[in-house]
Amino acid sequence: MKNLVSLFHKRIGMPNNETITFEKLAEVLEKTAQSIPFENLNIFEGKIQTITKENLMKKIVERNEGGLCYELNPFFYFYLLENGFNAVLTDGVVYNHAAEEYHQLGRTHVTILISHEEQTYLIDTGFGGNLPLKPVPLSGEIISSYNGEFRIKKVNHQYGNYCLEMKLKHKDRDWKIGYAFDSRKSIEDAAKLNEIQTIISEHPKSSFNKHPLLTRLTKNGNITLTDTTFTKWADGIISKEAINTEKYKGLAKQHFGL
Repeated sequence: MKNLVSLFHKRIGMPNNETITFEKLAEVLEKTAQSIPFENLNIFEGKIQTITKENLMKKIVERNEGGLCYELNPFFYFYLLENGFNAVLTDGVVYNHAAEEYHQLGRTHVTILISHEEQTYLIDTGFGGNLPLKPVPLSGEIISSYNGEFRIKKVNHQYGNYCLEMKLKHKDRDWKIGYAFDSRKSIEDAAKLNEIQTIISEHPKSSFNKHPLLTRLTKNGNITLTDTTFTKWADGIISKEAINTEKYKGLAKQHFGL
């Protein structure tokens, strides 16, 4: 198997011999968010594969595709392990703001927890345009990045013992819930990841099996492409364009390399 770290650094534009310390993770997370799209094209193209380290490497750093949370965060988890970090994967339940309740699909969000100097942090590379871009401590300390403010709140309910809260820059005035997760439970093997992939790709209430979706952060905002619209956020200014199938294909190639 080719070296995961060197291939990943090539993909995101990091020097191959860069030593990745805890302090360096913010830079890695920013480059990852700007280089690797959150996208669901495999679901629509009938190319779903079993989640393994080897298959994730082929998808993300050999074919230069993106993925959803159950692909992007496990890949980054393997990257963290290879750089000597103490990391685990866990699952969570995303909050549905339109319905004002947690998603009925259940524990289908995959995220990462790392331990560093006797403190636990959440790391997420697979939450669409809602990425903190830095490790977020479970202590409740507010973390700021160019994408907004983020914090972890202690909770006690059926969905877990913590939740990620956020105020996205130029978008949110008040704190809003991202998802709840349980720091006491980790994903022990790939069977759970494949179970989540099946739910996301097949469940009637999944939002990811209805239309193509591609999004990634830019240096001053983010871009989102569906089969009918192309949306840009740049320095707080939003522009939205209606598109057809031909335009969609061109934009997918131009902005996402897909």
